[in-house]
Amino acid sequence: MAGMKQLVLDIGQASDPTFANFFVGPNEAAVRHLALWSGSSSPQAPVPTYLWGLEASGKTHLLKAVSEALRGHGASSGWMDASTREPPAFNDAWSAVILDDCHLYTPLQQRAAFNWFVNALSTDDGQPRWVVAAGNAPPADLALRDDLRSRLGWGHVFALQALSEAERRAVLRREAAARGVVLGDEVMDFMLRRFSRDLGSLMQLLGRLDAYALLTQRAITIPLIKTMLENE
Repeated sequence: MAGMKQLVLDIGQASDPTFANFFVGPNEAAVRHLALWSGSSSPQAPVPTYLWGLEASGKTHLLKAVSEALRGHGASSGWMDASTREPPAFNDAWSAVILDDCHLYTPLQQRAAFNWFVNALSTDDGQPRWVVAAGNAPPADLALRDDLRSRLGWGHVFALQALSEAERRAVLRREAAARGVVLGDEVMDFMLRRFSRDLGSLMQLLGRLDAYALLTQRAITIPLIKTMLENE
């Protein structure tokens, strides 16, 4: 997927995370791998895949992109993250098991994740399911039960890199241009200095600013940003 073309979608209007609206940056190998394996509703001999990286490196976005791609083929998947307080039993109808926020799992969630993992690789119909997981550290460094931690490291492991400031600026400018919005250097500096540097948060901020600028019929400036925040 070298030179993957990135499509700019209206993230400010809650578009679903997909491979198309993920800025690849330094993570092309991981994105290529995930897009290839999720391109089929039932990949042959799926190999477990684990993503790790710091906050804002894109882990959850990519896992949701996998789920969305599988759904596009009419396939369902089991999803668990730290907010899944009562994980359901493994379902043979799933084509994949997706485990997010592994580093935050409670003992109950760890038991369920291990159960899902084992069942995914040894199903009654003889067709293994794909396991895709993510956490904030390499598998060996996760504070999890030994059997789950070792299985998370069985297959492909990708370290995701967060975008540099120059890359974040480039994405913001591109998204703004797609909206017909001009972001001056002072506004860009203010956004990066005063708000979360997570790209998803910055995109949401841009969406809010765009909507507020249209409502007030004003250009996006630092005073406009401050006024918007005061009125929220």
